[in-house]
Order: sequence, then structure tokens, then C-alpha cells
Amino acid sequence: MQGGDDLIDDFVPDELVALSEEENDLEEEDAGGSISGEEGDVAGTSTATQAAVEKKRKRRAKEKERKAKKRKFAETQSLEAISVAAQPPIQLSEYISSMQAKTFSKLSGIELGDLQIPENCIADTVAWSGSRSLDQLPDFIVQMCPDLRTQLSQRPKHNGAPFMILVCGAALRVADATRVLKTKALRGEKGGDVAKLFAKHIKLEEHVKYLKRTKFGAAAGTPGRLGKLLEADALSVVSLTHIILDVSYLDSKKRSLLDIPETRDEVFRLFLGSPKVLQAMRAGQVKLVLF
Repeated sequence: MQGGDDLIDDFVPDELVALSEEENDLEEEDAGGSISGEEGDVAGTSTATQAAVEKKRKRRAKEKERKAKKRKFAETQSLEAISVAAQPPIQLSEYISSMQAKTFSKLSGIELGDLQIPENCIADTVAWSGSRSLDQLPDFIVQMCPDLRTQLSQRPKHNGAPFMILVCGAALRVADATRVLKTKALRGEKGGDVAKLFAKHIKLEEHVKYLKRTKFGAAAGTPGRLGKLLEADALSVVSLTHIILDVSYLDSKKRSLLDIPETRDEVFRLFLGSPKVLQAMRAGQVKLVLF
């Protein structure tokens, strides 16, 4: 299912096609204008007519220049959107460390090293050639994380203990992601439910009660709420094998999950910085996936 966020993710290709077609139309119109201009000269077109033709030509040229700039901008945004998550693990490790250093700016290099996420915990997804928009997430999991796909199609064994957690930057994004994760392409006929975990309109106590009585295979949530549920011992990592960071999605200000200071701090202080999560990753139990 494609939501409002996906329109942003998928905006660039359609825009480029539209711009290309419009430019072709403009070129054809310019060619026609040149011919009519030449015919007007031969026929002794009046000065007023020539001025009108010249004004029209300049307007078309200005419109072509504007569209060319718009296309270049769209291409730049597309590259920025895929530049982070599509890198190999060694570069992703450096990227995560640099973001982590912004959160813990007062710590020394040695202290930061104690919190560093090992490179071998980061999944290699460079083989993925599709877009990293929500509508592509099921296919991404099937191809890049086949073991996770198998787990999601099975019935969970423990309450509050998902196989995967998707970390998003906002409640609306979590809601959209939850709908996508409920597809039968991932859960099949026997897979567990998908938990939707964010603070908006839902009290922490309500989430704690829900998790302690519910078995679910996947969870999508904001880092702040996920961290508090871990601290409350309501969210368990006993079955957890994959954490997916939703870093390709950009908000209206072109900022990703780790670009926004507030969500970045919650990711590293409350969620990935949780002793339970960090220990599970270092033990090789959990893979960190950047989507």
C-alpha cells in the first residue's frame, strides 16, 4: 500500500520523466518558431510581429532553463536519499559512528568506543537495486533478509518479543510502515501481528500492558517509545534478530532519521544505546539493517 510518504520517496522518477517530455515539446515548439520566424523575414513580416516572435522565443528559453534547474535539483535529492543506506558495511559503520559522536559530543574517543556498534553487526544490502520506499520494504526483506522473512511467516513464541523492529522518526511514518509490514508477502498465513509503538495518543502504561499479553512477529516504532518500553521490560530482545533503521525517508526539510537531533539522540541514547540491544548486537544475535 502506498501512503503519503511514498509519494515523496517516489517523486523523483516521475518528475524526471515529466520534465524530459516537456523539454522535448519545448524543443519542437522552438523549431517551429524558428521556421515561422524565417518565413516571416522572407515575407517581410512587420517589426511588431518580429518582436512578438522574439519575446515568445525568450520566454520558451527561460522556461527550458527553469525546468533544467528543477530536474538537476530533483536528481540531487534522489542521490542524497539513497547515498546513506546503499553503502557497504564499512562505510555505514563510519556513518553511524559519526552520528553517534554528535549525540555523545562530550565523550572521549575511548568512551565512544565502548558504545560503538561493531561493523560485523551491520547488514550488507548493496545488492539491492530497487528504491528504499515503504512499498518496496517487503521485497527488500525477502531479498536482503531471507532468514527474517522465514521468521515473520512463523507464529511468535514469546509475548512482547518480536523478530524485527523497524525504527521510524515520526508517528505517521510508523503507522504507514505498520500497514506495509502486515502484508501476506511477509507474514503468510501463520505470521504474528505487527505492533505499532509510538507515544502519540497512546500512554506508555497502555503499551506496557499490550506487549506483556501479546505475541507479535514485528514492531514499528519511534526510538523514544521503543527505548522506554525496553527500560520497562515490556519489549524483549529474546527473539530479536533484525533492527531496521528507516534512514532513507526524508522529511519536508530533507532530513533523515539520524539528521534530526532529537530523533538521533533517542536512537543512540534510548534504543541502540540500551544495554539489552547493544549486548544482543555484540553477541551476533541481531543484525542492524539500514533501509
